[in-house]
Amino acid sequence: MTLETNKQLVRDFYQAIDEKRFDDLGQYVSDDFVFYTQVDTPKPGLSGFIDSEKASFDAFEEVSFKLNEIVAEGDKVGAYLIFEGRNQLHGTGVIKPSGKNLRLSLFCLLTIRDGKITEKRAHFDVADAQAQLATN
Repeated sequence: MTLETNKQLVRDFYQAIDEKRFDDLGQYVSDDFVFYTQVDTPKPGLSGFIDSEKASFDAFEEVSFKLNEIVAEGDKVGAYLIFEGRNQLHGTGVIKPSGKNLRLSLFCLLTIRDGKITEKRAHFDVADAQAQLATN
């Protein structure tokens, strides 16, 4: 696989997420896919990842999850994304409802093997998100 092919795979993956086409994500990830929400929190399998993404999207209205920058080297692709949305007044239990807007930058490091994403590590400032959504 070329670096450009790997980058396109990641672009397609994030476009499917932004468009909430969760059923399409299986074509982009390997059977042994592992998602890390932070450093030491692995969620093996695609279903855990989809559940996590759906919970985030369900807690917000007017969601946008756009890929802004992408770089690749070897079997790694780095993706810089911006998540924006308004926290719904009714919550999902994952995020306390506030009705406030959230604009959050994320950096994700993805590993590609045999044309599929095998690992996704997401990094974002949890304290920033909590501060933006604080109800007091």
